[in-house]
Amino acid sequence: MGKNQPQNKKREALNIPAGRRVTSYDVARLAGVSQSAVSRCFKPGGSASAKTREKVLAAAKELGWQPNALARGLITQRSNIVAVLISGNVNLYYPEVLFALTHRLSEEKLRVMLFTVDSEDDVDPVLDQISQFQVDAVISASHMRREHAERFEETNTPLVFFNRYFEDRSSDVILCDPEPQTRQLVKRLSDQGHSRFAVVSGPATNMVSRTRLRGVRAAVEAEGGTIITEAPGDFTYESGAAALHRLMECTERPTAIVCANDMMAMGLIDEARTVFRLRVPEDLSVTGFDGIATARLASYDLTTIRQPIGRMCDAAVAVLREQLDRPERTYEKRVFEGLLIDGATIGPVPDVY
Repeated sequence: MGKNQPQNKKREALNIPAGRRVTSYDVARLAGVSQSAVSRCFKPGGSASAKTREKVLAAAKELGWQPNALARGLITQRSNIVAVLISGNVNLYYPEVLFALTHRLSEEKLRVMLFTVDSEDDVDPVLDQISQFQVDAVISASHMRREHAERFEETNTPLVFFNRYFEDRSSDVILCDPEPQTRQLVKRLSDQGHSRFAVVSGPATNMVSRTRLRGVRAAVEAEGGTIITEAPGDFTYESGAAALHRLMECTERPTAIVCANDMMAMGLIDEARTVFRLRVPEDLSVTGFDGIATARLASYDLTTIRQPIGRMCDAAVAVLREQLDRPERTYEKRVFEGLLIDGATIGPVPDVY
């Protein structure tokens, strides 16, 4: 007997034409209840007797029917979809963010719809797409202008920023502030004799990069060191490698380089070893930010500052849920510290460089 034979016989008994999808009306006929009773059985918190629910679930199983989430959304005026907005050319830790957010939102019976922008300055077309899908809420790990946030506010769409915020406007924000660990990292380098630093930045418009480098500059100054040069990057492996060439052109070379993310640090380390024949950390100390899994490989074992992604995603979903359930609530900003990960890419300042 074929796998769908019992379902086919039930369809024939109800005169359901071949090729047509089973509907809640068909389930109601087979169960001997009203169509509204079927809806109540599949609606969270819906009122239905145990006997009715048992009959409806049995009929649905026999017909192979599942409730249509989109159709239910038309009735409840809720899509149960959360838009997650990120920049396409960003840190490698975002897959970890997406996994954690998807898992937590699924526990809340919410689904993720991912939107990406190539540049944080070009978010307008993506916002138009988000509005067309009538999502219930937005988690943004991308920069927005004030007018962008106001668009969501006008439509009463909850918005939570992830590692982004407005300095002059209130909003719900989940943020990692690595300043204490940055001071700890720079002090560790200073204690090993380093005083000539260089930094590799991310995109100029990226708030995460600006925040991290602001902390590095302050920490180096506090330790009496000097940032002798800076090189621009775009968070990619290739830009880290290219940045080293620029840094090596300086008359006075740095002995320690702080990169705004791990991926650039990894590209820089490989370029140092293969092109310039430099040993890390014997000839050059290198650090990063993020604590991505790849940076833990033995060929890198990068010294870095990790973000508590799991806790930050938990907080983002919790704040979003509060917005959905209590739209009259005040805004909230939750700040997490990073964690300094001891690796094998920093060491004492070399005697000769």
